[in-house]
Amino acid sequence: MTIALLTGFEPFGGDAANPSGEAVHLVASRWDGPDQLVTAVLPVTFHGAARGLRQLMAEHRPDVVIGAGLAGGRAAVGVERVALNLRDARIPDNDGAQPVDEPSAPGAATAHFATVPVKEIVRRIAAAGIPAEVSYSAGTFVCNHVFFTALDAAPPATRAGFVHVPWSTEHAPDDTPGGADLPTLPIDDIARALEVAVRTSLDVVTDSTEPGGTLH
Repeated sequence: MTIALLTGFEPFGGDAANPSGEAVHLVASRWDGPDQLVTAVLPVTFHGAARGLRQLMAEHRPDVVIGAGLAGGRAAVGVERVALNLRDARIPDNDGAQPVDEPSAPGAATAHFATVPVKEIVRRIAAAGIPAEVSYSAGTFVCNHVFFTALDAAPPATRAGFVHVPWSTEHAPDDTPGGADLPTLPIDDIARALEVAVRTSLDVVTDSTEPGGTLH
């Protein structure tokens, strides 16, 4: 049976929730196959997230790995195209670790491209009425670290990618400067976007050739 692994993240810092983790739970609750879906919520820590992901990949040997994480401030679901071999944390993770200018995987390539059909995922999410875009930067925090780890650890037959999601309408903080003005999407839309990302990655091998680049 074909296996997909979908991961999200736990709440970060003092946040009450993380929409990536909440959406992963929602996808798991309504997944109806026929492929097997394995889901997990990872810690927002460099060490713990990478270790947990590698253990999940070794245990389940998924055909597709999709990570999801929060990009607060974004208005659209961002399907990431490039993972950097770089950990450069502007703020500490949930364990207090704050690596600066360190590789995610010493001796590995400088960067990896996503091996899922990024443009087709974006096209299908947008066709479902959910704002979506190709993203060319997953940052340099734990999300990018997990994205790079998935690509670096994946055997040749396993495809991997990462999706950044906005705050959910149900979980966006309103007690921070500008919090009330944060762009949001309903948690159901975020979950549907992740489900589209997983199903498209399972079903589509060759990506769309439509333009998806940016000017800046």
